[in-house]
Amino acid sequence: MYRIAKKKSLNANVIEMHITAPLVARKAKPGQFIILRVDEDGERIPLTVAGTDAECGTVKIIFQIAGATTKSLSLKQEGEYIQDFVGPLGIASELEDLKKVCVIGGGVGCAIAMPIAEALHNMGAEVTSIIGFRSKDIVILEDEFRSFSDKLVIMTDDGSYERKGNVTEPLKEMLSNGESFDMIITIGPLIMMNFVTETARPYGIPVTVSMNPIMIDGTGMCGGCRLTLNIDGKKVTKFACVDGPDFNGYEVDFDEAMSRSRMYNDFERHSYEDTCNLLNKEVN
Repeated sequence: MYRIAKKKSLNANVIEMHITAPLVARKAKPGQFIILRVDEDGERIPLTVAGTDAECGTVKIIFQIAGATTKSLSLKQEGEYIQDFVGPLGIASELEDLKKVCVIGGGVGCAIAMPIAEALHNMGAEVTSIIGFRSKDIVILEDEFRSFSDKLVIMTDDGSYERKGNVTEPLKEMLSNGESFDMIITIGPLIMMNFVTETARPYGIPVTVSMNPIMIDGTGMCGGCRLTLNIDGKKVTKFACVDGPDFNGYEVDFDEAMSRSRMYNDFERHSYEDTCNLLNKEVN
């Protein structure tokens, strides 16, 4: 059992928790993830490590309430416990020798992008961060990004905060004005990462994307997280849990990845509704 040391809401649907897991806290690096179960009957879900405190033995996770499991997890309070917390899993982000990097996060994907921006900043790299949200009321981690970025651009779809538009707009402006980067690292919705990749393609700047598809076991056995990459004209199957989650954006078959991501939408919605109905019955 793993104790919830801290909990706070970042917005109405995004929760930050610090889980006491000393072994994971000592080993985890930016880009890696954990798999947890809320209780004995719960499903396994992957969540990216959003930070660690090796001295306190805690691992920070940030998640959006989107399905039955994240709803159940959100109801847990400080001092309570979750059943399983396994990790670190996946391959850590490769950040060595990067001197100038653009980090682009979208929505809750900013929870994954932020520790990468922090690590790059601590390594002495020049960090430009572009983060995007639908509206002002769901902006998260602004202060953290300001602390770790030499330049920060915040975009909102509706223009309710900072600049109106999507994250590719300031990126295109920078690139067309002659600015260059050793690497562009983008994390967020698949369609956003796809557009970021295509925006950078004419300039030949390397793009790393973080793929977080459906996972079950986290060891490559279930095949749920498989991706198709186009490498040197050949289609190659990789697994996000053991080969990633970071991949070369130019190689990812985004059309297939987006199609696969929609397969479980109806199931997830029904599961979420069933969980909410059950909780309401218990309250009443």
